[in-house]
Amino acid sequence: MVEATRRARGGGGAARRAERSAVSFETARYIERNIPDYEILTPDALEIIETNAETVLAEIGVNFVNNPAALALWRDAGAEIDGERVRIPRGLARKLCATAPSSFTQHARNPDRNVVIGGNSLVLAPVYGPPFVRDGESGRRYATMEDFRKFVKLGYMSKWLHHSGGTVCEPTDIPVNKRHLDMLHAHMTLSDKPFMGSVTEPGRAQDSVDMCEILFGRDFVQDNTVMTSLININSPMTFDDVMMGAMEIYARNNQACVISPFVVGGAMAPVSVMGTLTQVLAEVLAGIAYSQLVRPGAPVVFGAFVTSIDMNSGAPTFGTPEASQILYGAGQLARRLNLPFRSGGALCASKLPDAQAAYESANTLNAALLGGVNFMLHACGWLEGGLVASFEKFVMDADQLGVLHKLAAGVAMDGNAQAMDAIAEVGPGGHYLGCAHTQANFKQAFWRSDLLDYKPFETWDEEGARDTQTLATRRVATLLDSYRQPALDPDIAAALDEFVAARKAAMPDAFV
Repeated sequence: MVEATRRARGGGGAARRAERSAVSFETARYIERNIPDYEILTPDALEIIETNAETVLAEIGVNFVNNPAALALWRDAGAEIDGERVRIPRGLARKLCATAPSSFTQHARNPDRNVVIGGNSLVLAPVYGPPFVRDGESGRRYATMEDFRKFVKLGYMSKWLHHSGGTVCEPTDIPVNKRHLDMLHAHMTLSDKPFMGSVTEPGRAQDSVDMCEILFGRDFVQDNTVMTSLININSPMTFDDVMMGAMEIYARNNQACVISPFVVGGAMAPVSVMGTLTQVLAEVLAGIAYSQLVRPGAPVVFGAFVTSIDMNSGAPTFGTPEASQILYGAGQLARRLNLPFRSGGALCASKLPDAQAAYESANTLNAALLGGVNFMLHACGWLEGGLVASFEKFVMDADQLGVLHKLAAGVAMDGNAQAMDAIAEVGPGGHYLGCAHTQANFKQAFWRSDLLDYKPFETWDEEGARDTQTLATRRVATLLDSYRQPALDPDIAAALDEFVAARKAAMPDAFV
């Protein structure tokens, strides 16, 4: 493993030739907010939630399932252990969380695309986890590895997207025990943006670390964060051995984990906002505290994926006011812990990239911007409650992420922005189209969509009266046709190929 890494780092001439021939596409820098966070909860409400969460941990407790090593760590730290139930004394979890960093840099193989997660930053990553995909030509179907590669390419080509993500869709044509290798290989070779590791089994997390050591070098990985991975808590208040096992691997290797309850209000948490926030805080405190027991200082993110349920059908709903209230409140709780915050996304329950999808997605995207989210998973491509990754919605959402960049910049107040010279030049009854200030600023004055149609009716009608989904289908094709693979040192590429082939050959296919 180390030998392969050293060999991969030795191809200097080939690497320089590859770099000179690379085609680079513009990617906006991660967002740094110049606007205030929206705080919906009063200090009294925050203190009630924090007190109640400590009561949950101390008196009700949380379960660590099939994980004797975790129970031993908790016992040594001072928790009360009853079977698999862990009761954490008041203040202990919060004390342990204090060793987690308030922000961290996730390194990309292209250093220009490194991201900072925490503080006033907002990093945008695509949809995660759907087993199905949808496009305008083939409709809804099971995802394949070729679909996955297309999404990685679209993510690389998307200006406003800072992160390549993780399981952008679940490639069902590859064995379950091997598909993580192909997905990581695609992120590492088809894009040079940061990416996420595998969490579906601890050994797959270790494979992710090993592949990163080939890509970046072993010492670099141990000293720096090169992956951010999603660790879901089985709400209510259950930490299973699979997710915790993956988290343990990442924490030991200095790689970041988003510790995130997966809450559907009314089913996996109380129906009230205050009750849900209490449970979310208790779960996050326990999860992050455990990561710090594994390795003090391991980078983590306070996660909150929360939606409500339709009490008539039992189906999850998205873009609702209650979900936004929980997002805002969770952001306040994360900031009080001085931790990075994950939530949000272009979430919707719609089956198509239609008006319902747009309304629901916009509600959550705007709430995430105002709520202080630092890492936004599902920022583009989510459809049908997360069951589907849509190619058309991916580019529709990715286009709209530019709005978040513009809003986050705030309102300029310098002399040029005040425009007093323009007001004086035009005077009463004139127009600003030809004035010097307009001529000097018009190219950058307004954010412009690369997708939506602003043409007059007659022109739009003559061009085929194309709706937004039709325009999105065309944009998907345009981006994929213009894709050029970012350069990678040939020795590193060969070492990654060898690793993937060897790991696949070492185990039989398994589809469950």
